[in-house]
Amino acid sequence: MTRGAPPAKQLAVAEIQAIADKVKFPLEEKFLVFNAVEFKSQGVAGRTFFIKVQMDDDFVHIQMFESLLQENKSVALTSYQTHKGRQDEVMCF
Repeated sequence: MTRGAPPAKQLAVAEIQAIADKVKFPLEEKFLVFNAVEFKSQGVAGRTFFIKVQMDDDFVHIQMFESLLQENKSVALTSYQTHKGRQDEVMCF
């Protein structure tokens, strides 16, 4: 996680898949595959995640926000971009 600087791309790990899975239901209704591939995160009054998710043969970039622990809020889907390809870099949006 970076603070202030542009985040660096990282391969998704089990923790990121678990975060992405929190918004899986509204996005996966038409897809059999929902795998986090890579991500960027940025710390600003919590953590914002930008995650590339493979959904069958297509890719979706999702933006999620995890509030500070003391705020006791769940992770929320804040935005997503569809029709992305394997080579499209996951960007802050």
